[in-house]
Amino acid sequence: MNSEHFTLRQLNMMVRDAIEMQMPDEYWVEAELSECRERGGHCYMELIEKDEQTNTPVARASAKCWRQTWQVLQPHFERVTGQTLHTGLKVLMRVYAQYHEAYGFSWIVTDIDPTYTIGDMERKRQEIIRQLKEEGVFDMQRELRIPLFAQRIAVISAAGAAGYGDFCRQLEENEYGFKFEVTLFPAIMQGEQVEKSIIAALNDIYSHSAESTQQRAFDCVVIIRGGGATADLSGFDTLALAENVAQFPLPIITGIGHDRDESILDMVSNTRVKTPTAAAALLIDNLRQVLERLNNAQQRISMVGHIIIDARHRIEMLQQRLSVAMERIMTNQKHRLSQIELLLQGYDPQLLLRRGYSITMHNGRAVRDPQQLKAGDEIETRVEKGTIRSVVKSE
Repeated sequence: MNSEHFTLRQLNMMVRDAIEMQMPDEYWVEAELSECRERGGHCYMELIEKDEQTNTPVARASAKCWRQTWQVLQPHFERVTGQTLHTGLKVLMRVYAQYHEAYGFSWIVTDIDPTYTIGDMERKRQEIIRQLKEEGVFDMQRELRIPLFAQRIAVISAAGAAGYGDFCRQLEENEYGFKFEVTLFPAIMQGEQVEKSIIAALNDIYSHSAESTQQRAFDCVVIIRGGGATADLSGFDTLALAENVAQFPLPIITGIGHDRDESILDMVSNTRVKTPTAAAALLIDNLRQVLERLNNAQQRISMVGHIIIDARHRIEMLQQRLSVAMERIMTNQKHRLSQIELLLQGYDPQLLLRRGYSITMHNGRAVRDPQQLKAGDEIETRVEKGTIRSVVKSE
């Protein structure tokens, strides 16, 4: 047995000295976060590198960012990227090696480059967008229309969120007195559980709609987030959530409450607004437009009614005038007929006969000239009291 031996502490201190001597500098390293948590103001991370082909981990290490440094790096990173450091995020960090005889090896973080993470995030976003378009679902929500009378609203939000309260209050206090029926489906709206939680809420809404005895339980879905930090929006940029939203059978309005570029959730939704109150304003304005259209239609119907009444009055007036005109015409015609009748009476042969005149007829025709007759012709002479038949003896 070798008489020379070391205590564990001595051996670890030798490792520490060797590392400090051989790796005295700081290094930029790119890695993926497999774990990230804060404790006591410090940030503790687990770094991982995966094989690009198999996605199998090929390297692991622990990293720490001490409180004094973390208080500077964290807000800067979130302000630039709109994200918090979270599992699955790729980062570029400046680190130096540290080995502690009691706690082992760790990389100590002194800086984080947010532009590297932005590039990786955008690459992932573009890949998800490309896949959604290839699947033919990217624009499916925009083919839906928010119903004219959208008043039954399913809301996905954190139950105690200030944004949800603002949304409900604005609907209730709208100046037109419109009534809305809001049903909350609680969900986690920040952190790693966002995707899973919102999908579960969507499934719950779909189940309620399927079980409803009405034609549909809800007119639309509103996904809102407000009243919290504007960072950590990565949960809204996932493929699974985008696929669920894009293919949902009801129009979805998003009011996630951030000013940076649209999230993928925003892109695939039917309508995107910035805040929960803007989502409420959209629904109120939708009903306002319907009311305006109904009022305009009512005005047009009223105008048509007045036109019909005026036309009916004109017809009645024309009927009265026509009646008077017809009566006048009939009177005039009767008068003319009376005159003609009197005139014709003056030419009535019977009147002439009564006055002593006679009419001689030959072969049914009146004889006007004796030259028309010859000896032997039979003639009829009509007088007031009868007819005399005679024969012409000489011409």
